[in-house]
Amino acid sequence: MLIKRVGIDLGTTYTLVHIPKRGIVINEPSVVAVSIADKKILAVGNEAKDMLGRTPDSIIAVKPLKEGVIADYHTTEAMLRYFINKAVGGVRLFRPEVMVAVPAGISSTERRAVIDATIAAGAKAAYIIKEPIAAAIGADIPIGSASGHMIIDIGGGTAEMAVLSLGGIVAASSVRIGGNKFDEAIIDFIRRKYNLAIGERTAEEIKINIGSALYLEDKLSCEVRGRDILTGLPRSVTVNSNDVTDAIQNELEGIINAAKRVLHETPPELSSDIMDKGIVISGGSSQLRNMDQLIARTTGVPAYIADEPMLCVVKGTGLALENIDSYKRSILATK
Repeated sequence: MLIKRVGIDLGTTYTLVHIPKRGIVINEPSVVAVSIADKKILAVGNEAKDMLGRTPDSIIAVKPLKEGVIADYHTTEAMLRYFINKAVGGVRLFRPEVMVAVPAGISSTERRAVIDATIAAGAKAAYIIKEPIAAAIGADIPIGSASGHMIIDIGGGTAEMAVLSLGGIVAASSVRIGGNKFDEAIIDFIRRKYNLAIGERTAEEIKINIGSALYLEDKLSCEVRGRDILTGLPRSVTVNSNDVTDAIQNELEGIINAAKRVLHETPPELSSDIMDKGIVISGGSSQLRNMDQLIARTTGVPAYIADEPMLCVVKGTGLALENIDSYKRSILATK
């Protein structure tokens, strides 16, 4: 197999793998099922996600990344090895070069952990690219031009925002708020308001089916099943979209405040460019209804969702890897 380069969006919720000239070959949950007795990896990706919240005592389904960074090194390494092998093929003549997208606010220790895990998982060389830059490349923003562009990438674990010009970051902020925090907020809200205990998967389904960043005049609703906290018996309630909007207010506020901070730090010349072009929003959690309208209203800057927002980071990582000489200034670290 003559696959020399692999681009990976190592996300808190999903891991996506891009191979130059072939496009995105893997899009699976960042979940690993581990046997407690001998620490053996039993399943990775889709198969492991099906086990979340449903495993016996002898098996644990874990998400090895938390808030965009590695929380469990060995499990992350095993997951990376699985995805690289699946993308490249088990039999190969040489080890591929791998580029991984990481949050802009990552510390040098966290960055080193990503590089070490990637090398240990079978890469010949590991490159690191910051997520806002990768997302901007993937959203077809000409980051090399002498003009200001702003991107907000809202993923499962983090929300990254940056103003880019001449291939680099002029102002940036990274907050550890994303789709997972939205899910946790929905779980807490339904527990408080309806005395009903629900799991992560149910919270995620509620968010996708009826969630909105703004209150809706024509409310959406859905039936939610869970365990009654008072009786301990199964029960169902009807939840509406305004409940979800209420639940995630604090998280949305955190994202908005970070976006405002970046705009405050942006030089005036670039601010006028951003007013002309608008803010581009990417990432899986940007697909929450009315997210672009909320950002436009609160910042006073036009905002729109990129095409295929969930794929922007991995597409940008793949493009940067294909044209590594053109994006030398944008790439963070190599080994």
